[in-house]
Amino acid sequence: MADQGLIQDDERLRRIEAVTDAALSRLDAADLFDELLDRVRDLLDVDTAAILMLDTHSQQLVATAAKGLEEEVRQGFRVSVGRGFAGRIALTGRPVIIEEVTPDVVVNPVLLSMGLRSLLGVPMFARGELIGVLHVGTLGHRRFTTDDVRLLELVADRASLANLARSHNLDHNAALALQRSLLPARLPRLPGLDMAARYVPGHVAGIGGDWYDVFVLPSGWLGLVIGDVSGHGLQSAVVMGRVRSALRAYALVCDDPAEALTLLDRKVSHFEAGNLTTALYAMVSPDRTRIRLSAAGHLRPVLAVPGQRGAPVPVHADPPLGTGRRPPPRQQAEVDFPPGAVLVCFTDGLVERRHEVIDVGLDQLAHVVRPAPAEQVCAEVMDALGAEQPTDDIAMLVVHRLLTPH
Repeated sequence: MADQGLIQDDERLRRIEAVTDAALSRLDAADLFDELLDRVRDLLDVDTAAILMLDTHSQQLVATAAKGLEEEVRQGFRVSVGRGFAGRIALTGRPVIIEEVTPDVVVNPVLLSMGLRSLLGVPMFARGELIGVLHVGTLGHRRFTTDDVRLLELVADRASLANLARSHNLDHNAALALQRSLLPARLPRLPGLDMAARYVPGHVAGIGGDWYDVFVLPSGWLGLVIGDVSGHGLQSAVVMGRVRSALRAYALVCDDPAEALTLLDRKVSHFEAGNLTTALYAMVSPDRTRIRLSAAGHLRPVLAVPGQRGAPVPVHADPPLGTGRRPPPRQQAEVDFPPGAVLVCFTDGLVERRHEVIDVGLDQLAHVVRPAPAEQVCAEVMDALGAEQPTDDIAMLVVHRLLTPH
């Protein structure tokens, strides 16, 4: 028995050394991911291994590296936190073992089509924050042990360190810094309201021209903005940042959303020629009972009040910003915002689908939106409209008036 214990101890030591090998530190992040996944497949005798990193703005896990599941990465698979196998691991922050894979516990079609029978997954943390999920799978039935879980957690820790190294890449850091500076890191906590938002890039760069903004004006009114600069990439994001800053400045001198957008149109036409921009600017009154809004070529937001299904707000769609032409006077609308009501502002990536008229997506959105907490509305809309793998950027801002102010 003593000899058997020594053999087990030697095997554990071999496993640990295989994933803490000093030579691994000389690999760049992408190569280290691949090497770790190869080693963990060998050590655990599994058929697949994959890493999904967390996109914090969209609260989705994105397939980043895989062995035996390369198709998952090629397809750019995404899954929301809380959905399916990987989403459950991210939500709970704990390991999950599935001894028999079924469609009700796994939503990734690649896992199902491969015929995987058993799965083990663990969360990845860096500096105390969840950053992703690492999972392995087998084609035959497998009972994963406590030692298997501990080894996979060790690999997850090493992969997390690799991701931190990758984030120090200069270009990547510059892109992330710009994106974060243009989207609110946290939405304000305000009496009588709760808010939630999503941003999901529809392309590899992770940067585009969609944005949202929230700010409190000196008058006590709350400003809500959502917009879309044409194009993708760094240049669109730079223009978007200028437009966002300009609108904030005009909001300080205008109590009328239509007037603020008129001034913004002049700025965009003169200084950002060739960059067509749509924007919606809404203002919520200090007592939270009314909303004023004006739309510059932007899709109308959806408003849902207690006892009724969601419906587009009846605001006139004025021309976009930056057309270079002097449009007719811009219009604004004012609507009631009763207790319990929810306002959903969004960009076209949420409702547009290839080979489908946009009215289909708009009707589906109106049907899904209902009076509920803002975070819940966000999750339900993203899930119902198939936003796991968007072909265009998505920005969404949800404002819910509480039934009782606090």
